[in-house]
Amino acid sequence: MSESALLADPLKGRGPGRGLPHVASYWNAVSGPPPADDGALAGNRETDIAVIGAGYTGLSAAYHLARGGARVVVLEANCAGWGCSGRNGGFARPVIGRHGPAKMISLWGLETARSVFAVALAALGTVRALIREGGIDCDATGEGHLKVAHRVSRMKGLAADAALWRDKYGYPANLLTADEMRTKHLGGPESNGALHFPDAIGLNPLKLSFGMLRLARGAGAIVHSASPVTGWRKDGARHVLATPGGEVRARNVVIATNGYTAEQLHPATRARLLPVLSHIIVTRPMTPAEKQAASFFSNHVITDTRNLLYYFRRLPDDRIMFGGRGQILDTADSRAAQRAFLLKELVRKAPALANITVEHDWAGWVCITADQMPHVYHAEDDASVLYALGYQGSGVSFALHAGKLLADRIAGKPLPALPPALTPLPRFPLPFLRRFAQRAAFLWWRLQDERG
Repeated sequence: MSESALLADPLKGRGPGRGLPHVASYWNAVSGPPPADDGALAGNRETDIAVIGAGYTGLSAAYHLARGGARVVVLEANCAGWGCSGRNGGFARPVIGRHGPAKMISLWGLETARSVFAVALAALGTVRALIREGGIDCDATGEGHLKVAHRVSRMKGLAADAALWRDKYGYPANLLTADEMRTKHLGGPESNGALHFPDAIGLNPLKLSFGMLRLARGAGAIVHSASPVTGWRKDGARHVLATPGGEVRARNVVIATNGYTAEQLHPATRARLLPVLSHIIVTRPMTPAEKQAASFFSNHVITDTRNLLYYFRRLPDDRIMFGGRGQILDTADSRAAQRAFLLKELVRKAPALANITVEHDWAGWVCITADQMPHVYHAEDDASVLYALGYQGSGVSFALHAGKLLADRIAGKPLPALPPALTPLPRFPLPFLRRFAQRAAFLWWRLQDERG
């Protein structure tokens, strides 16, 4: 692995690079060449809205704004979908933030909790609509989501959640027994039953980002790659964004950089985000005998009940994609150690796959906030600067929906009842200790996960 393939810490760096190609992931290996963009910015442009970041949020905002008649210019440091939008696990689920059904009620009350979940379902509907509108071939499967009890003791909590989903939210989540899991979905000692959610999509995230790039440009948005924002100033009512090749002047600016947000990009995001590494491996295809021995038949997207959860699924070619939280910082040694660790954890779940090998692995920054919720809002001292950030590692659905919400806010359209997210990003207390606090939290959660 070359040092250039490693990811700089956004808390210390000045940006994610310039003109870098897509990461050497499994998705990149099977997705074909990317569609054309508008190349690096050369010269100066005037526009209505400038969008920083060409991931799901930025491209969705650009598409919905341009379709409404606005002039939109997207500035991307590397290439569209370069960040988490092109390298995530491909789990589109009805989820906003990290809180479970009981926690949402305790934080916000039942009515607001129901409203948040209704928006989460609408966000998954936005994914389906965009795939349909763009004719996006992203290998989408709609078999649902399994939250698997990695310890027998975790079934009690899953049963309580199932009752809350049914009785308080009116949502048909249901429990599967250990026998149902091991015969129909996945065998092994950590398949001790599961909570089944009928609504989820497994997909190729890079192909989805390619489709969103085509949609945005087809609607009239200009998408400049290799154009990192290196300076930002105000000239009267206009924002002036500087790049290595020129400047963009805009009435509004949308920040859509999520886990790759440089700390000094704008005061509205400073000390409010914690980028956390997530790491994915993809194995060689299982042989028919291995698949049968492991009972790995499920087409569902799967997570487990750990605090530092694992997320995994069987891919259409019988490979296994397996992901989890990465190391604190990305180095050659930590990358190699995490690859080996994730393979060991996969085999721990499915001992019949003891001889499986890894053919692809990569990492990326996901974005955590102090309240474990995404926020779709504007700078508190300048309503012309908007952002959608902090998807907690589960942003496929809501990132695309958040782009639509940003477009609606700029257009003056009514927004849904989503009080916890339509508020300013909270600051981390003692933000200079974010990495220290992360290390402490990870250690504590790992101890809790192993104790059951």
